[in-house]
Amino acid sequence: MIAPELLLNAYSQGIFPMAEAGEIHWFSPHRRGLIPLDERFHVPKGLRRTLKKCLFEVRFDTAFGEVVKSCGERVETWIDDQIVESYQQLFHLGFAHSVECWDAEGLQGGLYGVAIGRVFFGESMFSRKTDASKVALVHLVERLREAGFVLLDTQWMTDHLRTFGGYEVPRDEYLRMLAEALGNES
Repeated sequence: MIAPELLLNAYSQGIFPMAEAGEIHWFSPHRRGLIPLDERFHVPKGLRRTLKKCLFEVRFDTAFGEVVKSCGERVETWIDDQIVESYQQLFHLGFAHSVECWDAEGLQGGLYGVAIGRVFFGESMFSRKTDASKVALVHLVERLREAGFVLLDTQWMTDHLRTFGGYEVPRDEYLRMLAEALGNES
C-alpha cells in the first residue's frame, strides 16, 4: 500500500502513481489534461438526450471500492491490488470519492478520484452500459461547481475527454494553476 501522506503530497505537487507488473511508477506529464468547470464544459447532444431520460440513479461515495475495482477490469490496467488498497485508504480518510450510475440491474458505470482543496484529480472511469461513465462525469462537474472547485485534472487528455471541452496545458502552467487552487502560490 502507498502511504496516504505520500499520495496526498504527490498529488499536491502534480504527481500521481500507476502500477505496472507489481511496481508503482510516478508520473507528472509534460502536458496535463483538464476538464473545464466553467462555461467551456460541453455536454454532447446525444448525452443531453440520455441525461433527460434519467436512465441511471446517480450516487456519490456509496460503492467506492466497487468503482475502483470495476475501473481496473480491463485487459490492460494500471489498477492493481496495491492501488485499490491505497485509494480505499484515501476514501476512508475523506480524500477519495466516487460517482456511481445505478439502475435496476446494479452498478453500471462511474468514476473515482481524489479531492484536495479546490482540485479534483480524476483517476479512472468505467461503463457497463452506454453513457454511464459520461453521466457520472456530468454529475461530478455539477457537484464540483457547487462546491467551488476550480480544477478537474484528468492527468492525460483523450479524444473522449475532448468532447467535453477537455484541453491540455504545459506542466509549468498546470503546476502554477495547481498551487493557486491549493492556496500554495508564493
